[in-house]
Amino acid sequence: MHKLFSALFGLGCLLAWLPGLHAQPSGNQEDGSVLVLGRVSDDPKAHYDQLKPLLDYVIPRMASVGIRSGRILMAKDPQQMASYLRRGRVDWINETAGNAAILEQRGVAHAFLITEREGAAHYHSVFFVRRDSSIQTLKDLAGHSVAFQSPYSTSAYFLPAATLLEEGVPLELLLSPMDKPGPDRVGYVFARTELNISTWVHKRLVDAGVLSNLDWANPARMPPAFAQDFRIIGRTPDVPRALMLARAGLAPEVQARLQEVLLEAARDPDAGEALYRFMGTAHFVPIGNEDKRMLEQLARGVRRVRSEVE
Repeated sequence: MHKLFSALFGLGCLLAWLPGLHAQPSGNQEDGSVLVLGRVSDDPKAHYDQLKPLLDYVIPRMASVGIRSGRILMAKDPQQMASYLRRGRVDWINETAGNAAILEQRGVAHAFLITEREGAAHYHSVFFVRRDSSIQTLKDLAGHSVAFQSPYSTSAYFLPAATLLEEGVPLELLLSPMDKPGPDRVGYVFARTELNISTWVHKRLVDAGVLSNLDWANPARMPPAFAQDFRIIGRTPDVPRALMLARAGLAPEVQARLQEVLLEAARDPDAGEALYRFMGTAHFVPIGNEDKRMLEQLARGVRRVRSEVE
């Protein structure tokens, strides 16, 4: 009995130390002095450690618009995050361009800044095959299989899937890498990680793979021993790598001040550690007209993928 009590007490301490992780929110829409930073997460502890320094940096600089404190709220998937945004439980989030397009389509959030990470504000996807493959172009993928990463990935699902549809090649979900598509369709499977994608192509489990150009150049995700056996057969348009979004209905003066604080952070020595911990962020930049065009094109592609593929 004593051991059981000790275990329960220890669990209670851990939950108290990590407030808000996948917990039901208390409702910040009733308290305009609290600013809630959200994230879709499958690893709340790790992501809490990434978000907390940025939140701690931002909150003291929001006093002029009535913000006195901040919280972090995790969602288990984009659908739950959309619900939080719709109900005013989360105020701002950082998301990939594909998921940002979905949230904007639902009318629950809008992008207001681009996040530059590890020296890149934009990226694109590359399609690759083994050097000895007969596949030369994207249209040649019909009747073959391709490995995407996950249903929520921009560069390794939404963007390449939309590009294939634009090329006139329909897609169908395969039961496994060993399954085969119809002769006029590209069969796809989700490999879960970038390294799995490159491994499956190298081991001939699938005929082609897709990675972002940044992952293609990353030896941890594309081992050099694999890369020498591959060749690129196509690429997608560029899109912003990540975006800051504010929930629909956030007070304009709060969003304006938040944008100002984030834009100024790169010039503030006190922000250096917070930005670095925030997924290697270098700085935030405004969304320009060309960025808006890219996002509108991606949004059309995401709508088409969701209506014709899923």
